[in-house]
Amino acid sequence: MALSGFVLAGLYILVLASQSLATIEINMEDRVEVLLGKQVEISCQYKMDSDPSTVIIQWYTKPAGSNSQRQRIFYKDNTGAILDQDSSLAGRVTVHDSIPGSVVVIVEPVQLEDELLFICHVNTATEDGKEGMTQLRVFSKPEVPKIEGVHTGISVNEKDPTQIATCHVKNGYPLPNITWYRDHTPLYMKEGVLGVTNQVTRDTNNLYTVISVLHMKVKKEDKDVFFYCESSYFVPEGTRMTESDRIKINVHYPSTSVELRQVLPEGLVKEGDTVEIRCFADGNPTPPLTFKHNGEDLNEQLLTDDQQGVVLRYATRSDGGMYTCTALDLETLEELENDMELSVHYLDETVVVPKSPVVLSQGSSLQATCNALSSLDTYTVWFKDGQYVSDGHTLKIFNASMDTFGTYQCLVTAPKLPGLQSQSFLEVFVQGQPQITDVREEDLQDGENSVNITCVVQGYPTPSITWDLPDQEQDLNGLSSSMEIPGGGGAISTLTVKATSKLSVVCEAVNEFGKDSRVHKIESIEPETTPLPTTTTPPTIVFDTTTPGSVQIGLSSTTETDQSSAVPESNATAGPSTKSGGSVTVKPPRRVHKEGSGVIIAVLIICVLLLAILGSVLYFLYKKGKIPCGRSGKQDLTKQKSNKDAIVMEMKTDKSDEAVLLQGVNGEKKTP
Repeated sequence: MALSGFVLAGLYILVLASQSLATIEINMEDRVEVLLGKQVEISCQYKMDSDPSTVIIQWYTKPAGSNSQRQRIFYKDNTGAILDQDSSLAGRVTVHDSIPGSVVVIVEPVQLEDELLFICHVNTATEDGKEGMTQLRVFSKPEVPKIEGVHTGISVNEKDPTQIATCHVKNGYPLPNITWYRDHTPLYMKEGVLGVTNQVTRDTNNLYTVISVLHMKVKKEDKDVFFYCESSYFVPEGTRMTESDRIKINVHYPSTSVELRQVLPEGLVKEGDTVEIRCFADGNPTPPLTFKHNGEDLNEQLLTDDQQGVVLRYATRSDGGMYTCTALDLETLEELENDMELSVHYLDETVVVPKSPVVLSQGSSLQATCNALSSLDTYTVWFKDGQYVSDGHTLKIFNASMDTFGTYQCLVTAPKLPGLQSQSFLEVFVQGQPQITDVREEDLQDGENSVNITCVVQGYPTPSITWDLPDQEQDLNGLSSSMEIPGGGGAISTLTVKATSKLSVVCEAVNEFGKDSRVHKIESIEPETTPLPTTTTPPTIVFDTTTPGSVQIGLSSTTETDQSSAVPESNATAGPSTKSGGSVTVKPPRRVHKEGSGVIIAVLIICVLLLAILGSVLYFLYKKGKIPCGRSGKQDLTKQKSNKDAIVMEMKTDKSDEAVLLQGVNGEKKTP
């Protein structure tokens, strides 16, 4: 009995010891960070020796501060789970515990009020609970900083720091920090020189807005630098920075120097140019400027629109001289001035001696001078009819001839100033007998064979020109026109004639010193035509013996054209001719057109030869007694009868129709 009691006591002690050794371990992150409006997960990992089915899990939140009270948001045991609806997370929180030993709280979307201490409490029915805690931090990225400079100028003469610019940073959490920069150098507060004031507000959305104002005592060098502000803020990944735009400030400072400068034109100035002179003062803003010319105030109409320069339109030499610019500092009332010398260069009109025109005798000499007053060194050159003659102010002419005649140009320039030039002209005439320099012919192509004959004559005094056609008696009045050569020294005359045949035309020029003439031959102009194709039939001899005791012989040649035209026989008959002894008399053919005279002569020669042959035949027959002597004894030599007892010969050339008619003479037929 006693032994069993000891055994029971030992077992009880062992049970108590095992219970005292049973523990719960919880593992949680100390801090979880999230951006405003995003989703966050807070995990609670636990281990325990007791039966997991008896575990009880509870989640609490607690605001910062030692006196704040915790609030339960979740409860779970082996009978079920409950999400408390009276917490600030109601409707945005869920809990996942599907994995043994792990429970996760999910909040979405996160609000600034969710920046709380999250507590995870785990216990069993027989064991005291254990807790783990995680601090949730919420961040909001602020907007890009916006900078705005002051619109008025900032004087370097201010005794205290002056507001330079303002920087705005909105909707940041936690509170963003602002840093000012001059160029790339950060600015730090310095008593009496630089100061920064920050104004922090919290909007209805609990986000911060910071307004930072920079005050600084400026210097002249600050006109060329830029200023900007930088916002630094926290995010879950660390610290970020965003810069504003760069701005420059308008620094007012007094002038220390004034400069007058010619800006238009570049280089030397000549009369007629537009000149612009500007005054440059290095102060800001540009101080009031006044201008003087040779000590006298300038007319305001000569000033530029911005009152900082002078414009001289169509400058003259009187515009040259001393120009003065004076700048007035409105703060100190001090004056600064500077001046410059303006030279307006000129070149007067050239003067030629002797005056134009000059009349010379052949073989004489001339010396002419050309001068022009100028503010610069000049260069003079002479031209004749556009061709270079000589350099220098003096033109010398020796042994004047007709070639000396012409217009001489004196050109004076200033090599240092292109565009500055002056010129004059000298007309030189040389007295003498006219000289015909050219006679030329021009076909007018008017279809009437008209040509123009132009006669060019040189001479002074101006000669008169006449025309003559020695081969023809033709009135040329109204067929010619004459004109004096521009500038004198000659004349030009033009004659219009019709060149239907070869002509010789005489141009004659006369003045008080003599005359000159020239003959020009004109070839006739043939009209251009296309001849028709022709076919010529060789000449044939025709014997007619129809009348007893007579013989008729004819030579016929016909030229056929496309139209096969022929001369009618009625137009090709010749008168009768009778001779004793069987001889035949032939009437010479009639010349119709002189253009076919060569062909007609050839035909006549052939006819004469044929007649000679015919006479020989008749004489031979007569000697043999074949031909009776009387009219009744005449016999026909051929059986071919000619129409109207005529023997016809026709010929045609390309230009005209020629007909030569030969008719034999028949005696009257008598009864034997």
